Amino acid sequence: MDHLSIATRITGSALYAQSVRMKVASENLANAESTGHSPGADPYARKLITFDTDSGQKSGSLVRVRSIDVDSKPFRVELRPGHPAADEKGFVKLPNVDTIIEIADLKEAGRSYQANLQTMRQIRELVSMTLDLLKG
Repeated sequence: MDHLSIATRITGSALYAQSVRMKVASENLANAESTGHSPGADPYARKLITFDTDSGQKSGSLVRVRSIDVDSKPFRVELRPGHPAADEKGFVKLPNVDTIIEIADLKEAGRSYQANLQTMRQIRELVSMTLDLLKG
């Protein structure tokens, strides 16, 4: 496998991983205020993404999503008597999602995605320049 093909595979795997990271952060943000459907029920639980590398001698180190897990951090609890999800004491469990952290993660994932996209563009440009040299 040639170097440009390896670079393309590595960059492609990183693009995919960052797109999944953005999807998870977006889902967390969308559900930041989602409560349970019945009194005292658990709300949406924040999702966490874990990356890993898949190292092979011929393919280089590919980035892969190892897992998407549920955050075990406790839920927030607020007094909201009359809320449909409130327990008998008027407390509602709210998601363990911190919107500031999710926005920061979303921005970082977007920057990483853009950097990998630029790398992919440079690979394409190198291939094009190489083909032009071979034609000439």
